[in-house]
Amino acid sequence: MDVAWIGCSIVLQGYITMIDLGRLRKIRSDELELMLQWRNEPSVRENMYTQHEITLSEHVDWWRKISAIERFKYFMYEFQQVPLGIVSFSDIDGTSSNASWAFYASPDAPRGTGSKMEVLALDQAFKVMGLHKLYCEVLAFNKPVLRLHEKFGFKVEGLFKDQFRSSVDFADVYRLGLFASDWNDARNRILDKLTNPNRNQQ
Repeated sequence: MDVAWIGCSIVLQGYITMIDLGRLRKIRSDELELMLQWRNEPSVRENMYTQHEITLSEHVDWWRKISAIERFKYFMYEFQQVPLGIVSFSDIDGTSSNASWAFYASPDAPRGTGSKMEVLALDQAFKVMGLHKLYCEVLAFNKPVLRLHEKFGFKVEGLFKDQFRSSVDFADVYRLGLFASDWNDARNRILDKLTNPNRNQQ
Protein backbone atom coordinates (compact mmCIF):
# COMPACT_ATOMS: atom_id res chain seq x y z
CA MET A 1 0.00 0.00 0.00
CA ASP A 2 1.41 3.39 -0.99
CA VAL A 3 -0.72 5.69 1.18
CA ALA A 4 -0.81 5.56 4.97
CA TRP A 5 -3.35 7.83 6.62
CA ILE A 6 -4.86 11.02 5.27
CA GLY A 7 -6.16 11.66 8.77
CA CYS A 8 -5.60 10.04 12.16
CA SER A 9 -8.30 8.90 14.54
CA ILE A 10 -8.02 9.63 18.23
CA VAL A 11 -10.37 8.80 21.09
CA LEU A 12 -10.97 11.83 23.32
CA GLN A 13 -13.49 11.75 26.14
CA GLY A 14 -15.27 8.78 24.59
CA TYR A 15 -15.57 10.25 21.10
CA ILE A 16 -13.62 9.34 17.97
CA THR A 17 -12.16 12.49 16.40
CA MET A 18 -10.28 12.79 13.10
CA ILE A 19 -7.27 15.06 12.94
CA ASP A 20 -5.38 16.04 9.81
CA LEU A 21 -1.67 15.28 10.04
CA GLY A 22 -1.14 15.07 6.30
CA ARG A 23 -0.37 11.84 4.49
CA LEU A 24 2.35 9.58 3.17
CA ARG A 25 2.18 8.74 -0.52
CA LYS A 26 4.22 7.31 -3.35
CA ILE A 27 7.09 9.48 -4.59
CA ARG A 28 6.60 10.57 -8.20
CA SER A 29 9.46 10.50 -10.70
CA ASP A 30 9.16 14.26 -11.23
CA GLU A 31 9.86 14.81 -7.51
CA LEU A 32 13.34 13.24 -7.51
CA GLU A 33 15.09 16.59 -7.89
CA LEU A 34 13.06 18.07 -5.03
CA MET A 35 13.94 15.05 -2.90
CA LEU A 36 17.62 15.50 -3.76
CA GLN A 37 17.48 19.23 -3.01
CA TRP A 38 16.24 18.50 0.52
CA ARG A 39 18.72 15.63 1.00
CA ASN A 40 21.66 17.86 0.03
CA GLU A 41 20.78 20.59 2.52
CA PRO A 42 23.72 20.88 4.97
CA SER A 43 21.35 20.54 7.95
CA VAL A 44 20.14 17.21 6.54
CA ARG A 45 23.28 15.57 5.17
CA GLU A 46 25.41 16.40 8.20
CA ASN A 47 23.14 14.04 10.17
CA MET A 48 23.31 11.22 7.59
CA TYR A 49 25.85 8.47 7.00
CA THR A 50 26.35 9.72 3.42
CA GLN A 51 27.47 13.30 3.96
CA HIS A 52 28.87 14.41 0.62
CA GLU A 53 26.75 16.49 -1.74
CA ILE A 54 25.01 13.94 -3.95
CA THR A 55 24.87 14.57 -7.70
CA LEU A 56 21.68 14.20 -9.69
CA SER A 57 23.10 11.26 -11.65
CA GLU A 58 24.06 9.51 -8.38
CA HIS A 59 20.61 10.13 -7.01
CA VAL A 60 18.75 8.90 -10.09
CA ASP A 61 20.89 5.77 -10.28
CA TRP A 62 20.35 5.07 -6.57
CA TRP A 63 16.59 5.58 -6.94
CA ARG A 64 16.38 3.22 -9.90
CA LYS A 65 18.11 0.47 -7.92
CA ILE A 66 16.38 1.02 -4.57
CA SER A 67 12.90 1.21 -6.12
CA ALA A 68 13.27 -2.33 -7.42
CA ILE A 69 14.06 -3.84 -4.00
CA GLU A 70 11.01 -4.96 -2.03
CA ARG A 71 12.61 -4.51 1.39
CA PHE A 72 12.93 -0.74 0.85
CA LYS A 73 9.96 1.65 0.81
CA TYR A 74 10.10 5.42 0.40
CA PHE A 75 7.23 7.86 0.85
CA MET A 76 6.62 11.54 0.26
CA TYR A 77 5.07 13.33 3.21
CA GLU A 78 2.65 16.08 2.27
CA PHE A 79 0.42 18.36 4.29
CA GLN A 80 -2.48 20.17 2.66
CA GLN A 81 -1.15 19.00 -0.72
CA VAL A 82 2.31 20.54 -0.13
CA PRO A 83 5.28 18.11 -0.20
CA LEU A 84 7.33 18.58 2.96
CA GLY A 85 9.52 15.55 3.58
CA ILE A 86 10.61 11.97 3.01
CA VAL A 87 9.94 8.88 5.13
CA SER A 88 11.80 5.64 4.43
CA PHE A 89 11.70 2.05 5.62
CA SER A 90 14.66 -0.21 4.93
CA ASP A 91 15.78 -3.76 5.66
CA ILE A 92 12.13 -4.78 5.97
CA ASP A 93 12.21 -8.29 7.43
CA GLY A 94 8.92 -10.11 6.93
CA THR A 95 10.06 -13.15 8.90
CA SER A 96 11.07 -11.24 12.03
CA SER A 97 8.48 -8.51 11.36
CA ASN A 98 10.78 -5.53 11.80
CA ALA A 99 12.37 -2.73 9.80
CA SER A 100 14.63 0.27 10.08
CA TRP A 101 13.29 3.72 9.35
CA ALA A 102 14.43 7.30 8.78
CA PHE A 103 13.03 10.63 7.71
CA TYR A 104 14.03 14.14 6.73
CA ALA A 105 11.99 17.27 6.15
CA SER A 106 12.19 20.19 3.79
CA PRO A 107 14.20 23.10 5.25
CA ASP A 108 11.08 25.21 4.68
CA ALA A 109 8.78 22.84 6.58
CA PRO A 110 6.85 24.51 9.42
CA ARG A 111 7.57 23.77 13.04
CA GLY A 112 5.96 20.52 14.15
CA THR A 113 6.37 18.76 10.80
CA GLY A 114 8.73 16.16 12.24
CA SER A 115 6.17 15.09 14.84
CA LYS A 116 3.43 14.74 12.22
CA MET A 117 5.75 12.70 10.02
CA GLU A 118 6.65 10.43 12.92
CA VAL A 119 3.01 9.70 13.77
CA LEU A 120 2.26 8.75 10.16
CA ALA A 121 5.46 6.69 9.90
CA LEU A 122 4.59 4.72 13.03
CA ASP A 123 1.04 4.14 11.83
CA GLN A 124 2.42 3.04 8.46
CA ALA A 125 4.84 0.62 10.13
CA PHE A 126 2.47 -0.90 12.64
CA LYS A 127 -1.05 -0.47 11.25
CA VAL A 128 -0.41 -0.77 7.52
CA MET A 129 2.74 -2.89 7.23
CA GLY A 130 1.87 -4.88 10.34
CA LEU A 131 5.38 -4.83 11.82
CA HIS A 132 6.17 -6.02 15.33
CA LYS A 133 9.12 -3.67 15.80
CA LEU A 134 10.63 -0.55 14.25
CA TYR A 135 14.19 0.58 14.88
CA CYS A 136 16.57 3.32 13.81
CA GLU A 137 20.10 4.61 14.21
CA VAL A 138 20.86 8.21 15.14
CA LEU A 139 24.22 9.97 15.26
CA ALA A 140 24.85 10.99 18.86
CA PHE A 141 25.25 14.67 18.07
CA ASN A 142 21.77 14.78 16.49
CA LYS A 143 20.13 15.60 19.81
CA PRO A 144 16.82 16.99 18.43
CA VAL A 145 16.01 13.74 16.61
CA LEU A 146 17.04 11.64 19.61
CA ARG A 147 14.65 13.63 21.79
CA LEU A 148 11.89 13.40 19.18
CA HIS A 149 12.13 9.60 18.94
CA GLU A 150 12.18 9.24 22.71
CA LYS A 151 9.08 11.44 22.96
CA PHE A 152 7.29 8.90 20.78
CA GLY A 153 8.34 5.98 22.96
CA PHE A 154 11.53 4.78 21.31
CA LYS A 155 13.99 3.26 23.78
CA VAL A 156 17.77 3.27 23.43
CA GLU A 157 18.87 -0.32 22.81
CA GLY A 158 22.55 0.28 22.24
CA LEU A 159 25.36 2.80 21.93
CA PHE A 160 28.09 2.14 19.39
CA LYS A 161 31.17 4.12 20.38
CA ASP A 162 33.06 5.89 17.59
CA GLN A 163 30.98 3.94 15.08
CA PHE A 164 30.90 6.57 12.36
CA ARG A 165 33.63 8.80 10.99
CA SER A 166 32.30 12.12 9.77
CA SER A 167 34.26 14.81 7.94
CA VAL A 168 35.13 16.24 11.35
CA ASP A 169 35.69 13.35 13.77
CA PHE A 170 34.45 9.97 14.93
CA ALA A 171 30.92 9.92 16.32
CA ASP A 172 28.88 7.57 18.49
CA VAL A 173 25.71 6.03 17.11
CA TYR A 174 22.57 5.29 19.11
CA ARG A 175 20.31 2.36 18.22
CA LEU A 176 16.67 2.89 19.24
CA GLY A 177 13.64 0.60 19.00
CA LEU A 178 9.88 0.71 19.41
CA PHE A 179 7.37 -2.16 19.57
CA ALA A 180 3.89 -2.11 18.05
CA SER A 181 2.32 -2.75 21.47
CA ASP A 182 4.08 0.30 22.95
CA TRP A 183 2.92 2.54 20.10
CA ASN A 184 -0.64 1.22 20.47
CA ASP A 185 -0.57 2.12 24.17
CA ALA A 186 0.95 5.59 23.66
CA ARG A 187 -0.71 6.67 20.41
CA ASN A 188 -3.82 8.45 21.71
CA ARG A 189 -1.85 10.23 24.43
CA ILE A 190 0.72 11.50 21.94
CA LEU A 191 -1.93 12.60 19.43
CA ASP A 192 -3.73 14.42 22.24
CA LYS A 193 -0.53 16.33 23.04
CA LEU A 194 0.00 17.20 19.37
CA THR A 195 -3.51 18.54 18.96
CA ASN A 196 -3.65 20.23 22.39
CA PRO A 197 -0.09 21.52 23.03
CA ASN A 198 -1.22 23.79 25.87
CA ARG A 199 -3.24 21.14 27.72
CA ASN A 200 -0.50 20.39 30.25
CA GLN A 201 0.09 24.08 30.88
CA GLN A 202 -3.45 24.80 31.98
